[in-house]
Amino acid sequence: MLDVSFTYGDVEYFALILVRVTSFMFVAPFYGMNGTPPNRFKLGFGMALSVLIFGSVPKVVLYYDGVLGFAIVVMKEAVTGLLLGFSTMMCTNVAAFSGHMVDTGTGMSMVNEMDVTTRQQTSITGMLYNYAFMLMLIATGMHRYLISALVDTYSLIPVNGAVFNTDSLTSSMIMFMHDYLIIGFRIALPVFCTTLLVNCILGILAKVAPQLNMFVVGIQIKILLGLGALLISISILPGASDMIFSEMRKMTVSIIEGMR
Repeated sequence: MLDVSFTYGDVEYFALILVRVTSFMFVAPFYGMNGTPPNRFKLGFGMALSVLIFGSVPKVVLYYDGVLGFAIVVMKEAVTGLLLGFSTMMCTNVAAFSGHMVDTGTGMSMVNEMDVTTRQQTSITGMLYNYAFMLMLIATGMHRYLISALVDTYSLIPVNGAVFNTDSLTSSMIMFMHDYLIIGFRIALPVFCTTLLVNCILGILAKVAPQLNMFVVGIQIKILLGLGALLISISILPGASDMIFSEMRKMTVSIIEGMR
């Protein structure tokens, strides 16, 4: 006969697991995208995953004092899930940063579109890079790695076991910003070098032939050569996605280490 009995302690423990999982789901890339899947699907998937985690991870004894103590434990689990999801989401923002640099160099930064996944104004190239990296995230199975990393946190950081080391978390974010700029600039480097060379040539021509209106001519030249360099540099996106996903793994590990 199937035994489905449970205690109030089991309900509290499951609720805390659900808080961490759903907090991660609503922030992490792919799972936290706006539009599709809808929020009720995210909540349902989070509850199903919480049931699996509840039956697989070893339970720990919870120590808290009254309702206020339980509320503090809930907040700790929510912050833990949000930090894990935020660290991975920030890595995918490298695509938008690179796209903005490309559009600034080619003169297309004045044209922005509404990105339905983030509900923010994004440049055209930034949206292209964002969707390309999201497709590569799914194709490489990185979305499964995010789930496995979340499940593994219950072995490293049990429920109510998070200890926020501010020094470690701060150093991780500083190191991430350093890598963020380097990776973003490396992705935009082919188009940046092309537009820089075009600007140098146009500057020389403006001095040699001042009667020519280089401002009017230069706009079309920079757009055409910039789009050509962008088309040629599409082949580097798989390598760039590997750099972003490696940074995502490193950030996940460093954030977990900062909460142990």
